[in-house]
Amino acid sequence: MHIIINTKNAPQPIGPYVQGIKKNNIVIISGQIPINLNSKIISDDIIKQTKQVLNNIKIIIEKSGLKINNIVKTTIFVTNLNEIKKINLIYKEFFKKNNSEFPSRTCVEVNKLPKNAKIEIEAIAIN
Repeated sequence: MHIIINTKNAPQPIGPYVQGIKKNNIVIISGQIPINLNSKIISDDIIKQTKQVLNNIKIIIEKSGLKINNIVKTTIFVTNLNEIKKINLIYKEFFKKNNSEFPSRTCVEVNKLPKNAKIEIEAIAIN
């Protein structure tokens, strides 16, 4: 059996999926894009978008009862891999600020993301 993770403090899904699922000691967070609680893209700036996505993930992870340092894997989808240095600065700061080691990671350039976002990140955490 699994538990659906849902919090009103993070943007609601924009399609037929859930914010996250907890099964036993594993939490899988659906891909998060840089939208606010009104489902609007917060900015066209990759730095601001990356911060918003990571904040959305943090809120969902904490709702599950885990913390950022429980994240063991992320997958990053970006529409322009040339932005990776900016993304890495925010990503590094986020994990260090939350007293966490860096998780394993995959980063892939894609043609397009929902709502024309520049970045989407999904995460897996283990208790």
